Amino acid sequence: MIPFKEINKTWTLFLDRDGVINHEKHLGYINTWDEFKFYDGVKEAIKTFSGIFQRIIIVTNQRGIGKSITKQDDLNTIHQNMKSEIESFGGKIDQIYYCPDIESDSPNRKPNPGMGYMAKKDFPEIDFAKSIMIGNTISDMEFGRNIGSYTIFLPTTHPEISAEDNRIDLILSSLKDVANCL
Repeated sequence: MIPFKEINKTWTLFLDRDGVINHEKHLGYINTWDEFKFYDGVKEAIKTFSGIFQRIIIVTNQRGIGKSITKQDDLNTIHQNMKSEIESFGGKIDQIYYCPDIESDSPNRKPNPGMGYMAKKDFPEIDFAKSIMIGNTISDMEFGRNIGSYTIFLPTTHPEISAEDNRIDLILSSLKDVANCL
């Protein structure tokens, strides 16, 4: 059970990107800013989160970089524009960590906790026990468990996942629904 009433400026929110903040491309990668489309209500939700959480961190696997399908400059543009739009709406993203590695056993590729450890190194005040990971895959939920955080699953791309899965603390349909719980 997620202790929503206890969440304050000592907490950290970890967010996956594709399938959580923006629409995911089925069997493909978001390669350019033109392909990046925010889900409805995301900017409003992140504005709400920004007033509650101390840190908001994006952790995203970006295998398209490692496969040379996505260009590094394009990924940088996507992230700069995404952050700019969120900030112009009154929200904030403290940092974006991405893993371009192709190998599933890379320590930084979710579900492995490497990107969480990078965030902790950059922001030593992060307490994983006072963190929530929001994602749309079991890999995201396992990442959350691997760093010791609470997990919220959004069934945007995997509606077949069961609430009975012990890697999931809560299932909600969108970031807007998460914001409404706070």
